[in-house]
Amino acid sequence: MTRYTVVWHDDAQNQLAEIWMNVSDRQSVTLAANAIDRQLADDASTKGTAVEGDLRLAIVPPLRLLFAVSQADRLVRILDISLA
Repeated sequence: MTRYTVVWHDDAQNQLAEIWMNVSDRQSVTLAANAIDRQLADDASTKGTAVEGDLRLAIVPPLRLLFAVSQADRLVRILDISLA
C-alpha cells in the first residue's frame, strides 16, 4: 500500500466551507470530507476515475471532487469540490 499526503487547494477548502454552510445535513458533509482524506491517503492513484493526465474525479456522497495525484511526490491535491 502506498501512502499519500492529502492537501486541499485553498479554492477547494473555500468551496467545502460554502457547501457546509448551506446544507441542512452538515454531518454528512463533515463525514464525507473526513472519508476523502482517509481514502486518498491510501493508494490515491487507484481512487476515482481518470479524467486527464494526473487528474481524477471521485464521488464520496454527498460530495464530488476533482483531485490530482503526483506519484513521484506521494502527494494528492484536492482542486475542486461540489455537491454530487
